[in-house]
Amino acid sequence: MTKSRLRPLLLGAASLMALLTGCSTVETVTNTGTFPGNYTTVAYKAKDPSAVRVKVSLENRMVYVMEGSRPLLVTPVTIGTNGKGTPLGSYRVTNKELNKRSGSYGFWVKGNEIVAGESGRAPGGGYHYVGYPMPYWVQFKPEYGFHAGAVWPTAHSHGCIRIHPNVAPKFFALVHEGTPVTIATSLPEDATVGKNVTRPNDYAWKDKSAALLISGPSSHAFSTPPEQLLVNQ
Repeated sequence: MTKSRLRPLLLGAASLMALLTGCSTVETVTNTGTFPGNYTTVAYKAKDPSAVRVKVSLENRMVYVMEGSRPLLVTPVTIGTNGKGTPLGSYRVTNKELNKRSGSYGFWVKGNEIVAGESGRAPGGGYHYVGYPMPYWVQFKPEYGFHAGAVWPTAHSHGCIRIHPNVAPKFFALVHEGTPVTIATSLPEDATVGKNVTRPNDYAWKDKSAALLISGPSSHAFSTPPEQLLVNQ
């Protein structure tokens, strides 16, 4: 978990200069749209949900949801930076939470004023804290999990694994409590199904308004994909 540039934001502000989730830094730089864009990928229904396995390659920054040797979903991810890396090892999904918000970073709100900041560090009296949206949370280790967010071309999170918001609902639908999760430096799938996967290019686009990010369930911060989440193969 890290610190970042934090500044007051007025309700309805067009973008945030810096936002921290409990796992990641979201920076707004020169951009061509409002995050997220229309990136997506297909996800297939499992024939036997109990046979689903999740594999993560840190070197390729890719997640593979597999049913035996059959790929159900292959999609790029953001992983942890040096010093705040995504942990290697074998785990199982321990919790799923559709509308999780960060308990560490988010916004302090007072009337029409919104200040990005850390929980426990109110900028003054009369503010209440609202965590940054981390929807489609799938935990595999205390304080570590998969969740929707911007997918950068380099390691850019603080340990959690971010999946593009248009794909995260599909991942969330495929896995269940108890699903095995393997995180490795590299995987055989990197040279096959993970070799030529298109990666998102909307990672630096501006955030939606601060008013939207603090309002309602965290999953409302991103639109639900219009297509069917899981399709038959």
